[in-house]
Amino acid sequence: MTPTLAAAVYDAAQATTGVGTIYLLHFDRPYQHARHYTGWTLDLDNRLAKHAAGRGARLLQVAAAFGIGWHLTRTWEGTRATERAIKKQGGASRRCPACGVQPRTGGAP
Repeated sequence: MTPTLAAAVYDAAQATTGVGTIYLLHFDRPYQHARHYTGWTLDLDNRLAKHAAGRGARLLQVAAAFGIGWHLTRTWEGTRATERAIKKQGGASRRCPACGVQPRTGGAP
């Protein structure tokens, strides 16, 4: 396997079982209905750099095309399954410190 393919296979395996970082991005202004983006990664700095370079999530690419910036507002430790559960709950603004929410201590979303 090539190094890039090997890294992708490793990341995919870790994504199903590994604990990584769930992160919440707050948009500087809404894009249509969206004011936040929730994601998961094993390497937060690298993932944020990809988002900033326009190679991340499609929503962030579109927001950037409309001149909408974003900033990291919150992180949690968790798995992809945890991220999916948080997204299904909806209401990212209820978890966003930039929207005036004060997170509980203890780490639970």
